[in-house]
Amino acid sequence: MTTRLLTACTVVLVAITATGCVRFTAPDSPPQRTTAITPTPPGMIVAKPGTALPPDSETDNCNRLASLRPIPLPEPGQMPPRTPMAEIYANGRLIVGVDTGSNPFSFRDPLSGDLRGFDVDLAREISRAIFNDPNRIEFRVTRSADRIRALQTGQVDLVVKTMSITCERLKYVTFSSPYYVAAQRILAVINSKITSAANLKDKRVCVATGATSALRLRRIVPSATLVETATWADCLVLMQQSGVDAVSTDDAILAGLAAQDPWLHLVGPSLGEEYYGIGIRKDRDELVRFVNAVLVDLVATGRWRAIADEWLSVVGAPIALPRPTYRG
Repeated sequence: MTTRLLTACTVVLVAITATGCVRFTAPDSPPQRTTAITPTPPGMIVAKPGTALPPDSETDNCNRLASLRPIPLPEPGQMPPRTPMAEIYANGRLIVGVDTGSNPFSFRDPLSGDLRGFDVDLAREISRAIFNDPNRIEFRVTRSADRIRALQTGQVDLVVKTMSITCERLKYVTFSSPYYVAAQRILAVINSKITSAANLKDKRVCVATGATSALRLRRIVPSATLVETATWADCLVLMQQSGVDAVSTDDAILAGLAAQDPWLHLVGPSLGEEYYGIGIRKDRDELVRFVNAVLVDLVATGRWRAIADEWLSVVGAPIALPRPTYRG
């Protein structure tokens, strides 16, 4: 080794030693956007301005929030004969369509692999009411766009998956009374210039395929490009890859995404309300009445409050069960 090389190595070692106690701190602003090409989520659809969307169904001309009146709740294991509940009991399990990427409503625990969340716990309470066992349940992962078809074809008994009650959906399925009311908002990068819907003009905004969020956003910001993905978790990945400028959906879902990334936050006022209901096939009125009875019982016993406090504290605002209205 030459004298010059030895001298260079000595200088490097001294520099390393001198900086060995330097403390490195996180940057004060989000990481810079990258221009590298990154993979896109499976099934992603880009709906440019002017692209036709499903029928708009926000109007309440169908009295969408009125559900069937509850029945007296039978004892677990003693379901009335010739009812959907008796069929479920005979089948040995309740089959429920859920999501795995909608923290805090339904997501897969990274340590145990179990499904957890607000919707998951509600589904377990319905299982408890039928079997006296919250675990006699089979969860089937169901995309937002496939929820109605899964009910119509009998793939699932219920859909408990942040499913908004709309007049359009009531043409094909029935709903329980609302079990949660959400406000649609916007998720953006901290220090970005996006602070309200007005800033989404000509921007790329992520929504889940089949979600009502897209319809409202199209009306409010016609020039936005909507990037549709299979799950809200895919929207988070796109945000982190700089593939979209914002995400817009219900506040609790956005709060769950923000909790997973310190550079994201919710901005702007509510763009509109969404009432979540448990989806049920149209020819199963007895099951609708039974589920409504379970919801009433959960409120009376304080169990609904306990579940809400456990999972929905990320929203920040006090959570209250919407007052039910019944028909028939």
